[in-house]
This record gives sequence, C-alpha cells and structure tokens, in this order.
Amino acid sequence: MQERLQYHFRDESLLERALTHRSFSADHNERLEFLGDSVLGLGVAHMLYQALGGGAEGDLSRLRAQLVRQDSLHQLALHLGLPPLLRLGEGELRSGGQRRPSILADALEALIGAVYLDGGHAPADALVRRLFEQVEISPAMSAAAKDAKTALQEWLQARKMRLPQYEVVRVLGAAHRQTFEVRCQVAEQNLEVLGQGASRRAAEQCAAASMLEQLQNRP
Repeated sequence: MQERLQYHFRDESLLERALTHRSFSADHNERLEFLGDSVLGLGVAHMLYQALGGGAEGDLSRLRAQLVRQDSLHQLALHLGLPPLLRLGEGELRSGGQRRPSILADALEALIGAVYLDGGHAPADALVRRLFEQVEISPAMSAAAKDAKTALQEWLQARKMRLPQYEVVRVLGAAHRQTFEVRCQVAEQNLEVLGQGASRRAAEQCAAASMLEQLQNRP
C-alpha cells in the first residue's frame, strides 16, 4: 500500500489505524477520516483554483463536491486495491463490508489524514494530486458537474414552476446491498417518473435526470 500511495510512513501504526474499521478495534480510523476529509477538500480546492482560475465560486464548489463525493472516493479506493487490506470485524466481513462504498471512501480519507499526520501538508497534498491525476480538469467540467436535481430545479424555477417532489417508493435487497426506488413528481406538468440507485440520493438523481429529459423533449 505504501508503494501504491508513493509514500512511506515513518510511523506505520498510522497506516494500520487508517485501514481499521470501528467494528475491528477501538483504535479505529474515524478520527483520521475526519482529518483527511478536510485535507482532501483543501487539496481538491487548490487543484481547481489553479486549473480553473476564471471559474465562478459556485462552479468551483460544485466541482469540488463532485470530486470528493462518496462515489468518486469509492472508485479511487478500488483502484488503490484497498478492499483486502481493510481490518473489519467478523460481522462486517460477512455482510460484504470490504466492498461497501461508504467504508472504502472513509478509509481513503483516513489514509490521507494519516499521511498528513505523518509527513505534513506537502506529502498529503501530493497524494491528493496523484489520486486525481487521471481526472482532466477543464472549464467544460462545470456544466457536467451540475447534478440532475440541481439542473431540474433550475429548469423549473426559470419557468416559474414549483419544485419537484421526491418520494421513496420501496427499498429492495439485503442491508449491505440495497436498491432504492424513488418517485419524482412535477405536479404542474402532471408528470412522474421512477429512478433507482444504491442510495436514496443516487435514486433521486436518476429520477431527476429522467424527469428533466422528459420535460426538455416535450413540445
């Protein structure tokens, strides 16, 4: 893992703690995760500030949220090969905790926090940049980063319509692998659509994207 991070710890117990879930030990990674979240946010904000010097504050904030959200961190954690290195309690292991997006995203933030404590800001910032080096940051990302719920809300507000209503219709699957189904309604257009996702938020985004597509394609 140190080779993948391109950072070698002076205090390897920090690395061990970063990979330890609370179900395994009282000496777990939640405090490191708290620290790493802030270090990550600052590092990504700095990257965006440098790459998109003319970007508006709202666009930069939206891009940062896009880059540091759980789904993005989950993919980075998988790319680093974190799952088999996580230290989890037996219950979490049995329920598939090694692949759970929230646990992997938290562990990645904890790793960043551990590097910060061990070596300071410079190596932690360098790690953040390496993690996102495959992401091409450009002004075109601003429009793409606008999530479907925001885009739908802005579309409706521009036409003096009320905001959409979201409702969880049902939740399918076992606790560690749930699928949420959400209904999105726009009463003034007498429209409703369904969306599915691995979380309520993801399902709402899916439903919002479908609703926006229907509205934009209507005469």
